[in-house]
Amino acid sequence: MTTLDIFADPTCPWCLIGKAELDQALETRPDHPFGITWHPFRLNPDLPADGVDHVDYMKAKFRDEAGILDANAPVLKAAERLGLWINMAAIKRVPPTLDAFRLLHWAGIEGAQTRVMSALLRVHWREGRDIADHAELARIGQGAGMDADMIRRLLASDADRDEVLTREDHARERGIRAVPTFVLGNAHVVSGAQPADLWRQVIDELAASPDAG
Repeated sequence: MTTLDIFADPTCPWCLIGKAELDQALETRPDHPFGITWHPFRLNPDLPADGVDHVDYMKAKFRDEAGILDANAPVLKAAERLGLWINMAAIKRVPPTLDAFRLLHWAGIEGAQTRVMSALLRVHWREGRDIADHAELARIGQGAGMDADMIRRLLASDADRDEVLTREDHARERGIRAVPTFVLGNAHVVSGAQPADLWRQVIDELAASPDAG
């Protein structure tokens, strides 16, 4: 087994693209050696508790409509190539993701992390729903096989809030600066959304290595 630690934020479009590329590779290499763990790394750690208007956020980041279109063009092109549907018009607010990462932390305990991350990405990018909303997070967890009532109770408390923030701080101390970032075997760092062919090559090289496993 080779560890693949992924630092990603579900509100990051390139995390959506990066996961889709990795998924394509894993589908064609079902015997891959990866043990995947998703780690917290907030794209916007300073967002207010109720998030910010999506249009205002994009204008602040990319200045004007032309800048927004230029920034979105490569994302939408990659999404089309991968068969993904990104519904920008449905996204009304950019939500803070601390509670989503708390859910992802609990999902890790139950072996449901990838299912939860897939749902977080889908709900945000395809459905435009609020992944900071506790009822929405409980629904996502339930869909991944977790106990919705337990999730609601935990979210209503500060359970594991400090744990998630400590893990994020540790990632920054290790030099993680952007998402997505992949750490292979706790040694090799790969930044950005990588093509499926690269992941297939990595898997094939690991399979051919005498030290594999």
